[in-house]
Amino acid sequence: MRQLPLSKAFTLIEPGPVVLVTTHGAQQDNIMTISWTMVLDFTPVLAITTGEWNYSFAALRDNKACVIAIPTVDMLDKVVGIGMCSGADTDKFVKFNLTAVSGRMVNAPLIKECLANIECNVVDIVKAHNIVVLEAVAAYIEPAHKEKRMIHAVGDGTFIVDGARIDRRKMMAAKIPYGV
Repeated sequence: MRQLPLSKAFTLIEPGPVVLVTTHGAQQDNIMTISWTMVLDFTPVLAITTGEWNYSFAALRDNKACVIAIPTVDMLDKVVGIGMCSGADTDKFVKFNLTAVSGRMVNAPLIKECLANIECNVVDIVKAHNIVVLEAVAAYIEPAHKEKRMIHAVGDGTFIVDGARIDRRKMMAAKIPYGV
């Protein structure tokens, strides 16, 4: 085996889905690109990593609400573009031609062009690790969305795209939560 520099170890486990997180601030709605996400257990408790450096963080902290929108590979350039500019001086919904849909449970918009959206309340912020713990309160999927492949950031400017789905549900039946 060839040794990998320790500074690149995160690229081995980084590839979770890239998401767009929307917030509603005092001035306007905003979108941020997040590639560090976690599912905390089988309940609707999730987490993202972000902090004060991100323009949307103040709205996330103050309003305690957001939407996690799940884009697909056909949106990759928009997803990267959203992450490369700031909501401090850019209306990202306008710049990237995205449609804001009012949330039903939280004061943050869903993104119509995304495959799925999850409305969330902020339940904790772990400052030591910049982890924002979220409780999902509603989730939506658009079955008519033709593209289903999600994108995954490696962390070095490259991305992995979902491939074929492999079914092992029968083998794992004893471990899959009821109703999933």
